[in-house]
Amino acid sequence: MSEIVVPADWVADRLDGLRVVDVRDAWEFDGIGHVPGAVNIPFDSFRADDHAAEGDSAGDSSGDGQGMLPGADAFADLLSEAGIANGDRIVAYDDTHGVFAARFLVTAELYGHDPDRLHLLDGDFSAWRLDHETTSEAAAFERSEYVVDPPAETPLVDIDEVAAATDDPDTVVVDTREDWEFEEGHIPGAVRLDWRELVDDETRGLKPRGEIESILDERGIDPDRRVLLYCNTARRISHTYTVLRHLGYPDLAFYEGSLTEWEAAGRELETGA
Repeated sequence: MSEIVVPADWVADRLDGLRVVDVRDAWEFDGIGHVPGAVNIPFDSFRADDHAAEGDSAGDSSGDGQGMLPGADAFADLLSEAGIANGDRIVAYDDTHGVFAARFLVTAELYGHDPDRLHLLDGDFSAWRLDHETTSEAAAFERSEYVVDPPAETPLVDIDEVAAATDDPDTVVVDTREDWEFEEGHIPGAVRLDWRELVDDETRGLKPRGEIESILDERGIDPDRRVLLYCNTARRISHTYTVLRHLGYPDLAFYEGSLTEWEAAGRELETGA
């Protein structure tokens, strides 16, 4: 069974061996409470600047050619300040079904943290506190020396690879935006999958595996094909990418440039559903 998206009981049983990262705003972490032992690394601290993060540019604000990332030095400093080491097992959560926490995990993966040691809490803080203890006491951690060491290959691809994928029958290009955005214009041949289709509003976690697989099958998002994701916000890509990893999809990639960039490169968009 996958341990990428993990239930609250799994986390509660392993708190002593985990580094728990809460990506909510500091006022929520302090004022509402948090998972015991968690450290606060707010989403805005590890996102790219606002212009890039909304997909209005190529997203390469990091200066290291890696999409909508905060920059290697900035990310290393954040994790060092939180006392996180390179070999730590990390579980992240937010209070928005995991979409912001998933971005933290994907950022860590792109900067070289072992993806097998990165976990997303199934649900969010609201789901956690229904059955588990919370605290307002901040845990103290000594500063570490986290070292960013990006792998030679990552799932992040460039515009040319996306263009090639549109002509590849073994690849399905997936647009994770909302319906109205997709209708206004999308990469030719793409299918649409809103990340919220995969979560249950009542439990705040993922829908049952069978339901998710049925949704994916309807769109032709098959584990036997390469899946290439794109969006105009990195967090939505990240959540879908994390869920597909959880389901065992072996060949995943994503593009973090914008459709403005796509058109500026002389490429056309399709319109309509």
